Amino acid sequence: MAAVYVSNIIINSGTDFSQTFTLEGADNNSPLILTGYTISAQIRKYQGSSSAIDFTTSTIQPATLGKIIISLSSIQTTAIKPGRYLYDILLTDQYSVKSRVVEGSVLVREGVTR
Repeated sequence: MAAVYVSNIIINSGTDFSQTFTLEGADNNSPLILTGYTISAQIRKYQGSSSAIDFTTSTIQPATLGKIIISLSSIQTTAIKPGRYLYDILLTDQYSVKSRVVEGSVLVREGVTR
């Protein structure tokens, strides 16, 4: 796998959130073929935090496009206290080898309209 891509995201509390990422192979900059991989992604207040919020994750088909989506429902974003957090996305291959492919900070903003 290539170096970890850093992408900071903003989540507006009380709204649906989704973000699409296109992953590239390390050797040729072509889309990473995601067949056989599982995706997991979490938000935590800090790296050592014992509590986490799991993103819903999926691969955009066909898997040869190298595209993944992470998302949270409006119910989930409402439950997150506004502030700064960290997140990352891990791919696990068929041999249980894990690779961190994206990481960054999360800014959760509280809206005005209810």
